[in-house]
Amino acid sequence: MTGVDPARLDALVRCPVDDLLALSAALVAVPSVSHAEGPITDALEQRLRTRAPNLELTRVGDNLVARTALGRERRVLVGGHVDTVPVNGNAAAVVEGDVLRGLGSADMKGSLAALLALAERASAREPRMDVTFCWYAGEEVVDEFNGLRHLFEVAPELLACDLAILAEPTDGWVEAGCQGTLHMRAAFTGTRAHTARPWMGENAIHKANRVLERIAAHESDIVSVDGLDFRESLQVVSIEGGVANNVVPDHCTLVVNRRFAPKYTIDEARAQVEALLEGADSIELVSAAHAAPPGLTNALVAEFVGTLDLSVRPKLGWTDVARFTSHGIPALNFGAGDPTIAHTQGEFVTRASVEGCCNVLAEFLGLR
Repeated sequence: MTGVDPARLDALVRCPVDDLLALSAALVAVPSVSHAEGPITDALEQRLRTRAPNLELTRVGDNLVARTALGRERRVLVGGHVDTVPVNGNAAAVVEGDVLRGLGSADMKGSLAALLALAERASAREPRMDVTFCWYAGEEVVDEFNGLRHLFEVAPELLACDLAILAEPTDGWVEAGCQGTLHMRAAFTGTRAHTARPWMGENAIHKANRVLERIAAHESDIVSVDGLDFRESLQVVSIEGGVANNVVPDHCTLVVNRRFAPKYTIDEARAQVEALLEGADSIELVSAAHAAPPGLTNALVAEFVGTLDLSVRPKLGWTDVARFTSHGIPALNFGAGDPTIAHTQGEFVTRASVEGCCNVLAEFLGLR
């Protein structure tokens, strides 16, 4: 375990599990910005090998999977990512009463503390179903670095389950399904000329204006799926063009991001965006990720929601629940922390939120 203050790593390994806010703070104190998750995963592995000896522990890169092997008919996976977005003047873990502030406190080290507590309980006693706990890297960056993607590619048997619960911050709600997302690039071609004689050319940036106006005026839909209203969005997220201050530009590109409801496939969402980009000289798909249906009629999802009388709302944004559903595994989002403050400088998590998350999951898994 190198590159991080050894005292912080030791504090995480040794932190008592009976104070979940303190355990959350110990997790925040270990920096784990994307691509630098090794030290925190090392500490988690060391802790679990000591405190959860009855779990089958497997390390794949900077991803860690702990599994019970009780032969139960059903298996539930509970997982969360160990990486955070970059530091923004909030690296320190600061506890003020029952509130923890610091990078990753809401997204999602409060939830990771709950997962640790549950894993240690699952080792010491028998849950009512088999449980897989998964701590994975690379969620906050582009898909090629995602730890779950890597695990599905090299060791899918580690993720096999009847239901996946991802402990993304949901403030104690069940956030069902998730939006799909795609990025499309539109290019506009003009003709260079001297800006003193612009009539001799064609300005590609001006040519893009009709599409920009169309997108700016577009009102995205609210789409109902399984009784949940998914609010869609479409935004221009980048624009490039220009040659020099005295040249009429002959090329302009813009990239749009579409967040679409789980009613649509990627191809359907793509066609809808292409219609709005009409007038571009070329259009290409840059990246895309499937949406995930709410899945509220699934027996285990219904049991989790109904037995515990949890409130449900649609997930705005994309999460790895879509990765599980694309592999035929029902999945939902449920965790500690307010999702609206994730990635902000002032993010925080409360003791009540972390303990509430842990208690709900413990009740469902039979680990109270």
